[in-house]
Amino acid sequence: MEQIKNIDKIITLLKKEVKNFKNPVVSKIGEIQRDPFKVLISCILSLRTQDRTTGPVSLRLFQVADTPQKLAKMPLKKIQKIIRPVNYYITKSKRITEISKTLIKKYKGQVPNNFDELMKLKGVGRKTANIVMTYGFFKKDYIPIDTHCHRIPNRLGWVNTKTPEQTEFALMKILPKKYWQDFNDLFVLHGQNVCRPIGPKCDICPISKYCKYYEEIHLLSKGK
Repeated sequence: MEQIKNIDKIITLLKKEVKNFKNPVVSKIGEIQRDPFKVLISCILSLRTQDRTTGPVSLRLFQVADTPQKLAKMPLKKIQKIIRPVNYYITKSKRITEISKTLIKKYKGQVPNNFDELMKLKGVGRKTANIVMTYGFFKKDYIPIDTHCHRIPNRLGWVNTKTPEQTEFALMKILPKKYWQDFNDLFVLHGQNVCRPIGPKCDICPISKYCKYYEEIHLLSKGK
């Protein structure tokens, strides 16, 4: 596949592109990426919620309670008041409390450094487990896939998949491992700012010349 041959060029261009983005939410999230527990809870909060909302809410919550012990003791109503801006905040408050108690009971208050163990926590799916392993524990064997990371490789023509999980496994076969750890950050930023789900900014995209989606719409515009 011709598009796959350009992976190195595309990653290099996206790394250069990042320098042009001034995204305070991402930088604030970066501040909590050194703590597996904070990464885990932030992921729970981020489900079905935009990053610009999740970042500030996560920071406010951690200013009040930043450990499983503190969150397990916090009344649900207080958690809900803090995280109210995120979608499904009532359900998420219960998840946060339950996860905190499980970590204390089964893992001595520590987030397990194991993908399969993370998946046993209620409310944790592949995306969350991958993010915790990548950004919480700095492991290089995982590729976190969200909607941006699913959409963009399909548009580029790297993969032809229907779900984020299918994309994850497909990328593991074609994406050089040296890029796995940076992949999520690069493609999320690109997806938020340029390759948006609706109204992608193909005219300013630095990788459009390598993109199957752009090639197709460009040909359509010419009536070919």
